[in-house]
Amino acid sequence: MDKFMRAAVDQAEMGLQEGGIPIGAALVLGGEVVALGHNRRVQERNRVLHAEIDCFRNAGLEVGVRGATLYSTLMPCYFCAGAAVQFGIAKVVAGESVTFSGGRDLLEAHGIEVSDLGLSTCVSMMTAFIEQNRELWHRDIGEDDNAG
Repeated sequence: MDKFMRAAVDQAEMGLQEGGIPIGAALVLGGEVVALGHNRRVQERNRVLHAEIDCFRNAGLEVGVRGATLYSTLMPCYFCAGAAVQFGIAKVVAGESVTFSGGRDLLEAHGIEVSDLGLSTCVSMMTAFIEQNRELWHRDIGEDDNAG
């Protein structure tokens, strides 16, 4: 695992320690991490604070992100994939897509290079979380949004 994915995994672990969903992201430009983020939906009771969105938010407006690489522990969903398209991300590196296939087709349809590392660390972290928090997970991916 390279240092950029390690940074995303560290963010996912931080989210889990906060009582949230263990998904982390790192935004890399010119070989440097310019922003980090993790899923904060539970912690901030905000349905749009996915890890990738939190990462873009943390980059602020001072950092140009066009052409950057987005590392995420999980294949980005369509919402986050759309943000990557909107902001001109060049490449997405996902830790895994076993537990959630995400919006890879959307990313690739818009010319974004996608790499799925299939990391056992990411798969096992999400698998354990989903098994222990099935209702929360289904709400996070939009399959049951009745409880907010």
